[in-house]
Amino acid sequence: MIPALALVVPALWMPAPAAPEASAEGLFAAARDLRYAQRWLEAAEAYRTLLRTAPSSPRAADARYWLASSLEQDRRWDEAAEAYTDFLNRHPDQRLLGKEARLNRVRCWGIRQWDSPAAAAGLLGALEDEREEVRIAAALQLSRRRDSRALPVLQAGLKAGGTSAEACRIAILSLGAQPQAPGPAQGRFLVVRVQERGKAEALTIRLALGFARSVGGYLSDEQLKQAGKRGVDLDHLMEQALSAPKGTELFSLADGKSTVTVTVE
Repeated sequence: MIPALALVVPALWMPAPAAPEASAEGLFAAARDLRYAQRWLEAAEAYRTLLRTAPSSPRAADARYWLASSLEQDRRWDEAAEAYTDFLNRHPDQRLLGKEARLNRVRCWGIRQWDSPAAAAGLLGALEDEREEVRIAAALQLSRRRDSRALPVLQAGLKAGGTSAEACRIAILSLGAQPQAPGPAQGRFLVVRVQERGKAEALTIRLALGFARSVGGYLSDEQLKQAGKRGVDLDHLMEQALSAPKGTELFSLADGKSTVTVTVE
Protein backbone atom coordinates (compact mmCIF):
# COMPACT_ATOMS: atom_id res chain seq x y z
CA MET A 1 0.00 0.00 0.00
CA ILE A 2 1.33 3.37 -1.03
CA PRO A 3 1.50 5.76 1.92
CA ALA A 4 -0.44 8.97 1.52
CA LEU A 5 1.70 11.99 0.94
CA ALA A 6 1.09 14.87 3.25
CA LEU A 7 0.58 18.07 1.27
CA VAL A 8 2.00 21.13 2.90
CA VAL A 9 0.60 24.35 1.51
CA PRO A 10 2.78 27.34 2.41
CA ALA A 11 0.93 30.24 3.95
CA LEU A 12 0.37 33.13 1.59
CA TRP A 13 2.43 36.18 2.56
CA MET A 14 0.42 39.31 3.21
CA PRO A 15 1.99 42.69 3.88
CA ALA A 16 1.46 44.03 7.34
CA PRO A 17 -0.99 46.92 7.46
CA ALA A 18 0.65 50.30 7.67
CA ALA A 19 0.77 51.87 11.07
CA PRO A 20 -1.77 54.67 11.52
CA GLU A 21 1.01 57.19 12.03
CA ALA A 22 2.71 56.18 8.76
CA SER A 23 -0.61 56.31 6.91
CA ALA A 24 -1.37 59.77 8.30
CA GLU A 25 2.07 61.04 7.28
CA GLY A 26 1.53 59.78 3.75
CA LEU A 27 -1.88 61.43 3.50
CA PHE A 28 -0.51 64.66 4.92
CA ALA A 29 2.36 64.68 2.41
CA ALA A 30 -0.04 63.99 -0.47
CA ALA A 31 -2.35 66.80 0.64
CA ARG A 32 0.59 69.16 0.97
CA ASP A 33 1.77 68.34 -2.55
CA LEU A 34 -1.71 69.03 -3.92
CA ARG A 35 -1.75 72.34 -2.09
CA TYR A 36 1.66 73.28 -3.47
CA ALA A 37 0.31 72.48 -6.93
CA GLN A 38 -2.61 74.84 -6.21
CA ARG A 39 -5.11 72.01 -6.58
CA TRP A 40 -7.03 73.44 -3.67
CA LEU A 41 -10.19 71.36 -3.68
CA GLU A 42 -8.27 68.09 -4.08
CA ALA A 43 -5.99 69.15 -1.24
CA ALA A 44 -9.01 69.85 0.95
CA GLU A 45 -10.40 66.39 0.24
CA ALA A 46 -7.05 64.82 1.08
CA TYR A 47 -6.97 66.63 4.44
CA ARG A 48 -10.53 65.47 5.11
CA THR A 49 -9.50 61.89 4.38
CA LEU A 50 -6.65 62.17 6.86
CA LEU A 51 -8.94 63.53 9.57
CA ARG A 52 -11.53 60.83 8.89
CA THR A 53 -9.10 57.91 8.90
CA ALA A 54 -6.65 59.13 11.56
CA PRO A 55 -8.53 61.63 13.76
CA SER A 56 -6.06 61.30 16.65
CA SER A 57 -2.95 61.74 14.49
CA PRO A 58 -0.35 64.31 15.62
CA ARG A 59 -0.98 65.87 12.20
CA ALA A 60 -4.66 66.54 12.95
CA ALA A 61 -4.21 70.17 14.04
CA ASP A 62 -2.13 71.09 10.99
CA ALA A 63 -4.52 69.18 8.73
CA ARG A 64 -7.53 71.12 10.04
CA TYR A 65 -5.78 74.44 9.54
CA TRP A 66 -4.63 73.63 6.01
CA LEU A 67 -8.04 72.21 5.16
CA ALA A 68 -9.53 75.62 5.99
CA SER A 69 -6.75 77.42 4.12
CA SER A 70 -7.27 75.27 1.01
CA LEU A 71 -11.01 76.01 1.05
CA GLU A 72 -10.24 79.71 1.36
CA GLN A 73 -7.86 79.55 -1.60
CA ASP A 74 -10.63 77.84 -3.56
CA ARG A 75 -12.90 80.82 -2.71
CA ARG A 76 -15.28 78.70 -0.67
CA TRP A 77 -15.60 81.46 1.89
CA ASP A 78 -18.39 80.03 4.04
CA GLU A 79 -16.85 76.56 4.18
CA ALA A 80 -13.46 78.05 4.95
CA ALA A 81 -14.83 80.19 7.81
CA GLU A 82 -16.55 77.12 9.30
CA ALA A 83 -13.36 75.09 8.95
CA TYR A 84 -11.30 77.80 10.67
CA THR A 85 -13.86 77.83 13.49
CA ASP A 86 -13.63 74.06 13.80
CA PHE A 87 -9.84 74.29 13.98
CA LEU A 88 -10.00 76.99 16.67
CA ASN A 89 -12.54 75.06 18.74
CA ARG A 90 -10.60 71.79 18.60
CA HIS A 91 -7.10 73.22 18.99
CA PRO A 92 -7.22 76.28 21.28
CA ASP A 93 -3.57 75.68 22.23
CA GLN A 94 -2.27 76.50 18.74
CA ARG A 95 -0.94 80.02 19.20
CA LEU A 96 0.65 80.90 15.87
CA LEU A 97 -1.80 79.05 13.65
CA GLY A 98 -4.59 80.19 15.95
CA LYS A 99 -3.85 83.85 15.26
CA GLU A 100 -3.62 83.22 11.52
CA ALA A 101 -6.88 81.25 11.60
CA ARG A 102 -8.68 84.13 13.32
CA LEU A 103 -7.39 86.69 10.82
CA ASN A 104 -8.16 84.48 7.84
CA ARG A 105 -11.66 83.80 9.16
CA VAL A 106 -12.25 87.55 9.47
CA ARG A 107 -11.18 87.95 5.84
CA CYS A 108 -13.66 85.26 4.73
CA TRP A 109 -16.43 86.85 6.79
CA GLY A 110 -15.58 90.24 5.32
CA ILE A 111 -16.09 88.98 1.78
CA ARG A 112 -19.43 87.40 2.68
CA GLN A 113 -20.81 90.02 5.09
CA TRP A 114 -23.22 91.53 2.54
CA ASP A 115 -24.86 88.20 1.73
CA SER A 116 -24.45 86.06 4.85
CA PRO A 117 -25.99 86.99 8.23
CA ALA A 118 -23.64 84.48 9.84
CA ALA A 119 -20.61 86.27 8.37
CA ALA A 120 -21.84 89.67 9.57
CA ALA A 121 -22.49 88.24 13.04
CA GLY A 122 -19.04 86.66 13.05
CA LEU A 123 -17.40 90.04 12.39
CA LEU A 124 -19.38 91.65 15.20
CA GLY A 125 -18.27 88.88 17.54
CA ALA A 126 -14.66 89.35 16.46
CA LEU A 127 -14.80 92.95 17.73
CA GLU A 128 -14.51 91.37 21.19
CA ASP A 129 -11.57 89.10 20.33
CA GLU A 130 -8.73 89.06 22.86
CA ARG A 131 -6.20 89.90 20.13
CA GLU A 132 -5.96 93.52 19.06
CA GLU A 133 -5.03 92.73 15.47
CA VAL A 134 -8.11 90.54 15.10
CA ARG A 135 -10.38 93.23 16.56
CA ILE A 136 -8.92 95.81 14.18
CA ALA A 137 -9.23 93.48 11.18
CA ALA A 138 -12.91 92.87 11.97
CA ALA A 139 -13.58 96.59 12.46
CA LEU A 140 -11.93 97.44 9.14
CA GLN A 141 -14.10 94.86 7.39
CA LEU A 142 -17.26 96.22 9.01
CA SER A 143 -16.32 99.78 8.03
CA ARG A 144 -16.57 98.73 4.39
CA ARG A 145 -20.28 98.17 5.04
CA ARG A 146 -20.52 101.51 6.85
CA ASP A 147 -21.28 99.77 10.14
CA SER A 148 -20.75 102.35 12.88
CA ARG A 149 -20.44 99.62 15.51
CA ALA A 150 -16.83 99.30 14.36
CA LEU A 151 -15.99 102.87 15.47
CA PRO A 152 -14.86 102.17 19.08
CA VAL A 153 -12.36 99.56 17.90
CA LEU A 154 -11.18 101.80 15.08
CA GLN A 155 -10.63 104.71 17.47
CA ALA A 156 -8.66 102.45 19.80
CA GLY A 157 -6.70 101.16 16.82
CA LEU A 158 -5.27 104.62 16.19
CA LYS A 159 -2.83 103.90 19.00
CA ALA A 160 -1.62 100.67 17.37
CA GLY A 161 0.89 102.52 15.22
CA GLY A 162 2.17 101.72 11.75
CA THR A 163 -0.10 100.78 8.89
CA SER A 164 -2.85 99.57 11.25
CA ALA A 165 -3.28 103.05 12.71
CA GLU A 166 -3.33 104.59 9.25
CA ALA A 167 -5.94 102.10 8.04
CA CYS A 168 -8.08 102.85 11.12
CA ARG A 169 -7.82 106.58 10.48
CA ILE A 170 -9.02 106.18 6.90
CA ALA A 171 -11.87 103.88 7.98
CA ILE A 172 -13.02 106.37 10.64
CA LEU A 173 -13.16 109.14 8.06
CA SER A 174 -15.09 106.89 5.67
CA LEU A 175 -17.71 106.46 8.41
CA GLY A 176 -18.14 110.22 8.66
CA ALA A 177 -16.40 110.50 12.03
CA GLN A 178 -13.21 112.21 13.14
CA PRO A 179 -10.15 110.40 14.54
CA GLN A 180 -9.89 111.00 18.28
CA ALA A 181 -6.29 110.00 18.88
CA PRO A 182 -4.08 112.78 20.32
CA GLY A 183 -1.27 114.21 18.28
CA PRO A 184 -0.89 116.29 15.13
CA ALA A 185 -2.79 115.34 12.03
CA GLN A 186 -0.60 113.62 9.50
CA GLY A 187 -0.40 115.47 6.19
CA ARG A 188 -0.40 113.64 2.90
CA PHE A 189 1.45 114.30 -0.31
CA LEU A 190 1.83 112.71 -3.69
CA VAL A 191 5.50 112.06 -4.36
CA VAL A 192 6.48 111.90 -8.02
CA ARG A 193 9.87 110.34 -8.77
CA VAL A 194 11.24 110.68 -12.29
CA GLN A 195 14.19 108.39 -12.96
CA GLU A 196 15.81 109.30 -16.28
CA ARG A 197 17.86 106.71 -18.15
CA GLY A 198 21.57 107.08 -17.53
CA LYS A 199 21.21 109.31 -14.45
CA ALA A 200 22.02 108.07 -10.97
CA GLU A 201 19.74 110.46 -9.10
CA ALA A 202 15.97 110.55 -9.49
CA LEU A 203 14.10 113.84 -9.66
CA THR A 204 11.67 113.94 -6.69
CA ILE A 205 8.63 116.23 -6.60
CA ARG A 206 6.28 116.50 -3.61
CA LEU A 207 2.77 117.65 -4.48
CA ALA A 208 0.00 118.65 -2.09
CA LEU A 209 -3.08 116.53 -2.78
CA GLY A 210 -4.90 119.56 -4.16
CA PHE A 211 -2.48 119.53 -7.08
CA ALA A 212 -2.92 115.82 -7.83
CA ARG A 213 -4.28 116.55 -11.30
CA SER A 214 -0.95 118.08 -12.30
CA VAL A 215 0.77 114.65 -12.11
CA GLY A 216 -0.10 114.07 -15.76
CA GLY A 217 2.24 116.92 -16.67
CA TYR A 218 5.23 114.80 -15.64
CA LEU A 219 4.29 111.96 -18.01
CA SER A 220 5.35 111.58 -21.63
CA ASP A 221 2.80 110.87 -24.35
CA GLU A 222 3.81 107.20 -24.31
CA GLN A 223 3.41 107.02 -20.53
CA LEU A 224 -0.02 108.68 -20.77
CA LYS A 225 -1.05 106.00 -23.25
CA GLN A 226 0.22 103.30 -20.88
CA ALA A 227 -1.80 104.87 -18.06
CA GLY A 228 -4.95 104.63 -20.16
CA LYS A 229 -4.31 101.00 -21.06
CA ARG A 230 -3.60 100.04 -17.43
CA GLY A 231 -6.65 101.81 -16.06
CA VAL A 232 -4.70 104.45 -14.13
CA ASP A 233 -7.26 107.14 -13.24
CA LEU A 234 -5.24 110.34 -13.32
CA ASP A 235 -8.33 112.47 -12.71
CA HIS A 236 -9.03 110.91 -9.31
CA LEU A 237 -5.58 110.55 -7.79
CA MET A 238 -6.52 112.70 -4.81
CA GLU A 239 -9.38 110.36 -3.83
CA GLN A 240 -7.07 107.36 -4.21
CA ALA A 241 -4.39 109.02 -2.07
CA LEU A 242 -6.90 109.79 0.71
CA SER A 243 -8.05 106.18 0.92
CA ALA A 244 -4.64 104.48 0.53
CA PRO A 245 -2.17 103.87 3.40
CA LYS A 246 0.98 105.95 3.38
CA GLY A 247 3.74 104.31 1.40
CA THR A 248 1.32 103.01 -1.25
CA GLU A 249 2.59 103.11 -4.81
CA LEU A 250 -0.29 104.32 -6.98
CA PHE A 251 1.43 103.57 -10.28
CA SER A 252 4.75 103.34 -12.11
CA LEU A 253 5.09 104.00 -15.85
CA ALA A 254 8.16 103.70 -18.05
CA ASP A 255 9.12 104.64 -21.59
CA GLY A 256 12.47 104.61 -23.37
CA LYS A 257 13.69 107.71 -21.56
CA SER A 258 12.41 107.59 -17.99
CA THR A 259 10.37 105.85 -15.32
CA VAL A 260 7.79 107.88 -13.36
CA THR A 261 6.59 106.47 -10.02
CA VAL A 262 3.89 108.06 -7.87
CA THR A 263 3.49 107.17 -4.19
CA VAL A 264 1.48 108.44 -1.21
CA GLU A 265 3.57 109.87 1.61
